[in-house]
Formats: sequence, structure tokens, C-alpha cells
Amino acid sequence: MNKTMIDILACPIDKSFPLELFEIEENNNIVSEGVLFCSKCSRFYPIIEEIPIMLPDELRDKKQEIEFLKNFRDKLPEKIITKANPWHL
Repeated sequence: MNKTMIDILACPIDKSFPLELFEIEENNNIVSEGVLFCSKCSRFYPIIEEIPIMLPDELRDKKQEIEFLKNFRDKLPEKIITKANPWHL
């Protein structure tokens, strides 16, 4: 995801703007792994292989996202790992 996209993205659930960006892997202004976080509803949206996964809860892949949280638990803030919606560790 190009970091300039953060200026146009809003939470698909509550339309909150701006979202917080937590970069795990970034190169030349492109985030290949990271998280977008909505502080209003506490939802996280993973960025996997440069693609932000911003789907409604019922369309999200819980198994994939729990695995993502486990893989990056040391690189993400506590509010995402233990308290974020729709699931956390």
C-alpha cells in the first residue's frame, strides 16, 4: 500500500477518518506489511503483501487475521494485539 493512500482511507464500518497506520515492513513509501487501525471502533485492518484488507466483519478471514496477529505480535501495539475488533489474541 502506498503510504499516501492513508489520506483517503476511512473505516468501512463507522466511516471514521483518519486511520492510524502501523508499519511492519516498508520500502520506498510502500507498506508491504502493516495495520490500519480505527480509533473510534477499535477495528484493525491488516495490510498483507501491500494490500489493505478492509472488509466488513462478516467477510473477514478470522483464521488468516489471527495468524497475522500471532506472526507480528512483537511489532504491533498492545491495543491491536489484545483489544482490537473484530478479534484479538
